[in-house]
Amino acid sequence: MTGKTVVIALGSNLGNSEAILTKAIEEIAEFVAGMRTSSYYQSAPVGGPVQPDYLNAVIIGQTELGPEELLTQMQSIESANGRVRNERWGPRTLDIDLVDYDSTLWKSEILTLPHPRAHERAFVLMPWNEIDPDAILIGHGSIKSLLASLGEVDVMQK
Repeated sequence: MTGKTVVIALGSNLGNSEAILTKAIEEIAEFVAGMRTSSYYQSAPVGGPVQPDYLNAVIIGQTELGPEELLTQMQSIESANGRVRNERWGPRTLDIDLVDYDSTLWKSEILTLPHPRAHERAFVLMPWNEIDPDAILIGHGSIKSLLASLGEVDVMQK
């Protein structure tokens, strides 16, 4: 399948996070082809209440879906895995974010691309850098330079 190149970030800090991420990646493969998947990374939560560390990963692949269709599919997977949206930046069984959609700038009521905080999140940049070290985040620059600008971070490869 050819299509649009997408960068998707996943995270989990409730339940068996490794099993949840693995299952979600398998489910995403139903509509994203040619996936490259990062290692899993452990990261401290950002914002929100006191909560367990997260397990994170990034996948890159191609899809025929439009950006909002893709978002809807990803949110269905979140819901099927017990995702509850009670509080901003609260703990969750599964969080799936569309980080980049074919280097497209997009803003609608339900989606902003690229992801508005991806450039400042080591738990997105580190796994992305692992699988595509030459990547550029539109409007922000190279993943390598963005990661370097963050300095010391609390993210470890598992």
